[in-house]
Amino acid sequence: MKQTKQIKNSNLLISLKTYVLAQNICFNIKMNMGDDFKMNRKIRVLICSILSTIIISSVFVGCGKSSSSANGNTSPIVFWNVFTGADGQNMTKLVAQYNATNPKIKIKNVPMEQNDLYAKLPSVVLSGKAVPDLTIVHAERIPLFVEDKMLMPLDKYITANGNIKEENYVSEGWKVGGIGGNRYSVPLDVHSYVSYYNKDLMAKYGPHVLDDGVITMDEVREVGLASKKDKITGMSIGWMRPEFLALYEQLGGELSADGTAPTFSNEKGEKVLNDFKTMVKDGIASQDGDDPGQLFKSGKLVIWPEGIWMANSVSAIKTLNWGMTHFITYDANKKVNWSSSHQFTMFKNSKMNDARATEIMKFIAWIGDNSIEWARSGQVPASLKILKSEEFQKMPQAFLLKEKGTQKIFNYKYYGYATEALDKIVTETVFDKMDVKKGLDQAVKETQDRIKASKK
Repeated sequence: MKQTKQIKNSNLLISLKTYVLAQNICFNIKMNMGDDFKMNRKIRVLICSILSTIIISSVFVGCGKSSSSANGNTSPIVFWNVFTGADGQNMTKLVAQYNATNPKIKIKNVPMEQNDLYAKLPSVVLSGKAVPDLTIVHAERIPLFVEDKMLMPLDKYITANGNIKEENYVSEGWKVGGIGGNRYSVPLDVHSYVSYYNKDLMAKYGPHVLDDGVITMDEVREVGLASKKDKITGMSIGWMRPEFLALYEQLGGELSADGTAPTFSNEKGEKVLNDFKTMVKDGIASQDGDDPGQLFKSGKLVIWPEGIWMANSVSAIKTLNWGMTHFITYDANKKVNWSSSHQFTMFKNSKMNDARATEIMKFIAWIGDNSIEWARSGQVPASLKILKSEEFQKMPQAFLLKEKGTQKIFNYKYYGYATEALDKIVTETVFDKMDVKKGLDQAVKETQDRIKASKK
């Protein structure tokens, strides 16, 4: 608005100067015509009128071009996201398909590792330079971004679009973007950490384990003890963050008792890590240095805890007979699948304008309508239109929607601090490179220190 006002004031000044210039030229014509001025009055008026019109028109054409340049930025919409894994090819394909529709502004897909993305965002927003137009962030990060005043509210753009509505999305994905009466994000999906299993190996070493569709920790031990006799690993140790959090949640553990101070160094946290540690020690779980994905794909692993986003890589092995079910659990009656949601957000950017934001909303709405391609990567799109489709219902990950309340999205404001601290110790403790209690204490202390530093 301020920029528009400045342009209008500039145009007014130019028009006044132009009028004065035209009048000076006419005055000079009058002086040069001398005594013949009266008898040539009609000619003078005609010449002055034509001259003034030409000068003023040319100036306003130039002003019009300047205004368009200031407000009509059609450079590609820079889209930062974290899709560097097996699902990245599906997002690349979606962006290419959208760009093929010839939108007013095309999308530039910029995937990067999530830790790099979260490290870069504060600095670019603070400097105001190279701020991405559109960014995918995880749901758990949004509350702190809002508190730090880094995100733009999307309400007016969503309303103007008309196609992005709450009733079009799964509630678990939609609700996380609403904070303090404003909407700061639109969900792309709700993704979970589950259990892949080798059907042939499970039939051999745990034939009745999946009768109820759930794998308990006791059953993991049963399968692992049987399979290790044939040098087959029972269960892998992979990304320990979601594996720890899922079991910790099952035991009733909390990252913070009051929503602020971290409180996850306790007996429940210790039990989870010690149980994994024992499985490693007993040869039931994979060992330090093993590649879980390779073990599973080569038929040397029975149970592979992993994200649904890895389905592409598994599907590529045509000789592998595999299935997918809930993440392992202590209690078959209490299923908890660590989950998150990729959310479309717009970070504060002085170069953003309404026209550009409108095109961004069109892209988000188009993705919602066409995210069956995203589902093909193993993801669960947030669009209800896609989830109800016959193609999706036949996909392995569709089971997640059949039991409500099994997908756990953590809403701790300092989740990012806590999980980055946990990442440094959970795998180390499970492989007996660090004492369990000392590791959890270290993670809590690091989280506390980061919270304190953020308040300065």
